[in-house]
Amino acid sequence: MITVYSVTALIMAYLCGSIPTAVWIGMAFYNVDVREYGSGNAGATNTFRVLGKQAGIPVMLLDIFKGWAATNFAYFIGASATGPINSVAYTNYELALGIAAVMGHLFPIFAGFRGGKGVATLFGMILAIHFHAALLCVVVFIVVLLISKYVSLSSITAAFTYPIGVTFVFPTPIRAIVIYGMCICVLVLVTHQKNIERLIRGKESKVNFFKKKTTTA
Repeated sequence: MITVYSVTALIMAYLCGSIPTAVWIGMAFYNVDVREYGSGNAGATNTFRVLGKQAGIPVMLLDIFKGWAATNFAYFIGASATGPINSVAYTNYELALGIAAVMGHLFPIFAGFRGGKGVATLFGMILAIHFHAALLCVVVFIVVLLISKYVSLSSITAAFTYPIGVTFVFPTPIRAIVIYGMCICVLVLVTHQKNIERLIRGKESKVNFFKKKTTTA
């Protein structure tokens, strides 16, 4: 059921996702716009690459929180607009809110619509919707990162883990969650197209999380 409250929540979710944490933290504490260095993205990975872990960790956590918080706006809308908690209608609205937040991160109104790739915000979203599948994605991400040192490859692998998790490992009866998981794979492939090309050419940068702060690519 479409109400003023539900539409307002969607707008708020987009605005929440639009908060450019990487840009604002970079400018406030380092006088650096991370979009001008490294991969040019306003996300946690590029913040780690450009400014180091002191800036990268807060950006990552805040980007995850954006997705989690926006998705949980459904709880405050109430059952009259979304249906009972854990119902199909409620989950569908959670998905809509989470997607709005991810779109905000990709195209932030507060940063000239130049955002990041949305992986951390996506994770916050799935953390709110399917906690166990989200933890499985974390495990896969960490394992691949430790082996390869490629954040992009780890992100892509974790994204493909999610639909497998909600289909086979922690099966859910809500079809929209499975369909959304498949859409995640497509979105991550699209946003990581340049990374995939560099991986194929062997030119993708490896991330050293113990690297000191730098402002060069």
